Amino acid sequence: MDAHLIEALGDELFHALQGRQPLAPLSERHPGIDLDDAYRISLRFLQRREQVGERVIGKKIGVTSRAVQEMLNVHQPDFGFLTDRMQVADGSAVSCTEHRLIQPRAEGEIAFILGEDLSGPGITAEDVLAATRWVLPCFEIVDSRIHDWRIRIQDTVADNASCGVFCLGTERIDPRELDLAAVELRMTLNGQPAGNGLGSAVQGHPCAAVAWLANTLGAFGIPFRKGEVILSGALAPLVPVGPGDEIGMSLSGIGQSSLRFVE
Repeated sequence: MDAHLIEALGDELFHALQGRQPLAPLSERHPGIDLDDAYRISLRFLQRREQVGERVIGKKIGVTSRAVQEMLNVHQPDFGFLTDRMQVADGSAVSCTEHRLIQPRAEGEIAFILGEDLSGPGITAEDVLAATRWVLPCFEIVDSRIHDWRIRIQDTVADNASCGVFCLGTERIDPRELDLAAVELRMTLNGQPAGNGLGSAVQGHPCAAVAWLANTLGAFGIPFRKGEVILSGALAPLVPVGPGDEIGMSLSGIGQSSLRFVE
């Protein structure tokens, strides 16, 4: 794709976010789009967000578990950026209007806070564990600027890995004290069970998922920085949410998190 089209599509995604109006899939309108094109579009989308004051505070991997891949019909991980305006407080009310959510879905996952820089390629799961200061419970509210979640991998990468907002639980746990692959997630929606899963659901181990992300972004010259938040992917199928809903989660050995949704 030429630079003008890359810029135009990144601008389309930005305006879709601002106006809460989803787009027809990019991959249908431009069948030749590849992952490199999609990543360049996502950088333009991010640039527009930075121009209105947003600041990058971390990165995310998504579509890591088989359950989520089957749900979205996307069969490889995606990746994107987290900004300060995407973060909401644990236990808070999330306004779908204020946070510009269109078709949100909740996922429970393990978040990593880095204690030192990491720069791929060549990063291993062991490197990730050594570089991590804390792990935390996290709700990511994914949201697609693509109509009806009709996405291919190119669409979700261009759309900043379908990230809406995220919240971090208040607990801070040393990851070396746990078997992260054996951590169990339990989710609730309006007080009823809404899914469960294990840390091993993401690439076999959450640290392996984070290592994949470090190496993938490293190939584009994007390092992980000390203090950044890294989201490692959903441990269970996504749960659609909307105004009036309340979600909760627990991660064994790590902690709990909750959110409620308003118009």
